Amino acid sequence: MTYAFAGALTGLVRGRFGRRGFRAVSGRHRLQLPAALRTDRAYDAVGIAERHGPGVMALLPRAGCVLTGAGCWWWIVPPHSDVGVDWPAPAVYAAGAMVTGPPGRRTGPTGRAEPGVVHWPGDGEPYTHPLLLHIAICAAAGVSPAWPGDERMRRS
Repeated sequence: MTYAFAGALTGLVRGRFGRRGFRAVSGRHRLQLPAALRTDRAYDAVGIAERHGPGVMALLPRAGCVLTGAGCWWWIVPPHSDVGVDWPAPAVYAAGAMVTGPPGRRTGPTGRAEPGVVHWPGDGEPYTHPLLLHIAICAAAGVSPAWPGDERMRRS
């Protein structure tokens, strides 16, 4: 199996082909964790416009690493946190933490480009719990959390 085919299958399974189709987007880069939080574990990211970031943060009992870049606040979540969760329209789910736009501002002591850090987790664990983040984003957006099986449960 070729890598391109394997990547296409992953996109299909995780719903990336959707209505808009699959296409490469220029200007994409991976959100990089700060050096002290780097890990060999994979991660995804959930972004929301900067203006909504503080409201979402205030609703979370605990947040992992939160980065800023391209006009969004990005919460680092475990991989596949989009499976079984319908993220509301104001949120952007970035599989593999691949985002569009310029990298974060220069914050590193060496002057190299690193993402802007909004929140540093006290325990060193980079992940934010995805379900709690989902509920906080829904509350900030003024929508009820929607789960993929909701319609089936209402019809029974």
